[in-house]
Amino acid sequence: MICLFYFYPMVQAFILSLQSGTGTNLTFVGFDNYARLLKDPTFLTTVKNTVIYLIIQVPVMILLALFISVLLNDKTLKFKGVFRTAIFLPCVTSLVAYSVIFKYLFGLDGIINLFLLKLSIISEPIQWLTDPFWAKIAIITAITWRWTGYNMIFYLSALQNVDQSIYEAAKMDGASSIQTFFKITIPMLKPIILFTSITSTIGTLQLFDEVMNITQGGPGNATMSISQYIYNLSFKYTPDFGYAATVSYAIVIMIVIFSIIQFKVAGDKND
Repeated sequence: MICLFYFYPMVQAFILSLQSGTGTNLTFVGFDNYARLLKDPTFLTTVKNTVIYLIIQVPVMILLALFISVLLNDKTLKFKGVFRTAIFLPCVTSLVAYSVIFKYLFGLDGIINLFLLKLSIISEPIQWLTDPFWAKIAIITAITWRWTGYNMIFYLSALQNVDQSIYEAAKMDGASSIQTFFKITIPMLKPIILFTSITSTIGTLQLFDEVMNITQGGPGNATMSISQYIYNLSFKYTPDFGYAATVSYAIVIMIVIFSIIQFKVAGDKND
C-alpha cells in the first residue's frame, strides 16, 4: 500500500518532471526543466516570498505556541480547558472559510483598519491586500493565527509528562522562572521543538490556501507561493504539467535542505 500510494506517485511525478509540452502532449526533455527553474523570474519570486513567510512566521509561531503552552500548564490557572479549546479551535476551521474571513478583516474598510483608526494608531486605512509589504503581513498573521494552537498541543502534552519534582528541586535551589524555562523546559522539549519546526517548515513551503484566497498571489506576484505557482502552471496558464512537476520537486529539495539544517542545528549531537 505504501509503495502504491506513496512511492509510485513520487516516481511518476519525477518522470513527468523530465517532460515538457502543452497539456498531455508531452515530450522527453531530460533535465531542461530543472535548468529552466534557475532562469524563471516568477519561480524565483515565489521562492523569495515563501522563504520570507518561513523565516518570519515559523519562529514567531513556535515561540508563541511555547509561551502559551507554559502558561496553560500552570496548575493554578482556572478555566484551562476553555483556553485550550479556544486556542486550538482555529486548527479545525476550514482553510477556505478562515482565509475568506481574514480577507474581509484586512480589507480597506475591514475591522482591522477601523480598529486602528478608532485608536488613532493610523491616520488613513492601510492597503493590507494591495501593498506588497502589508499583504505579506496579512498572510503571515493568518497562518500564525491558525497553526499556533496546533503546535501548542504538542508542547502542552510534553510539559504535562515532565516530572514536577524537577521544577520543585530547581525552585528550592533558588532558580527563577526565566532560568527554569531556559534551563529545564526548553531542553526537555527539544525533541518536540525540532519536530514542530520541521512540520511547520514543510507546511509553510507548501503554503497555498491562504495566498490563493486572501490575495490570489497579488499585488503582481508579491505574495505568490510556490504551490500557487504550481497550480497556475497546471490550471490557470497554458497547462504545462511537466514543468509544474519540476517546480513540485523543487519544494521537495527545499524541504530536505531545511530539514537537514534544522537537524544539524537543533538535533542531538549523538544522532
